[in-house]
Amino acid sequence: MRLDSKSWPQGAMGNSSGQNGYNGAAQHGEKVTVLVAHADAIVSAGLAALLGASVDMNVRVVEEGADVAGADVVILDHKAGMEHMRRAGSAHHGDTQPRVLIVTQLDREWEVRTAMMAGVHGYLLQNSPADQLLTAVRTLGRGTRYLSAELSRCVADSFTRIGLTSRETDVLQLLAQGQCNKTIARELGIGVGTVKTHVKGLFDKLGATARTHAVVLATRRGLVGDYSGAREQSQH
Repeated sequence: MRLDSKSWPQGAMGNSSGQNGYNGAAQHGEKVTVLVAHADAIVSAGLAALLGASVDMNVRVVEEGADVAGADVVILDHKAGMEHMRRAGSAHHGDTQPRVLIVTQLDREWEVRTAMMAGVHGYLLQNSPADQLLTAVRTLGRGTRYLSAELSRCVADSFTRIGLTSRETDVLQLLAQGQCNKTIARELGIGVGTVKTHVKGLFDKLGATARTHAVVLATRRGLVGDYSGAREQSQH
């Protein structure tokens, strides 16, 4: 599923006519210059092989952290992609920046949303078909954005249903540690009645029917850490 700048969630939107000086090589019938800098060497080789077979792309594999100036699209893993967006945010306004496509196994809502809100231009799962990879790179090459079809529904659901307040997030983290309402109230310096209100809000937003259910659903969505690990820590 392609998402242009009008449908990309608020806060992750860029200027589709040329964010950070980007002009969109594919819009002018030019070859798309692609740099592959994925942390996994085998994944990098596979991506380069698939893209290199297309006559409309110039593809090169580079080391992670290499200078990507002059590229139209750079393909990174999730960690490197997030770091790149942080560096790009502090770059000079006139500097030309490549479009960033994250290729990763990370498919939880929180991980995808975090990348999108950081300004990443495309997100694709490593198990996606080869034609999706080609479509994603060409879409970014035209200056628009791309989100893997497998993730579109969960992300749309995430943005419409999961909008936790900072206090709800605090309560959720303590719920995941197995804390009772009184302990949560003491930890956060709020009343027990207020904690109950936040817990009810969490149930509504997560679609949960009980505290354990809420933690399990939140863990699946990447809103908290591993549930079993949290329980083990709370027992010590």
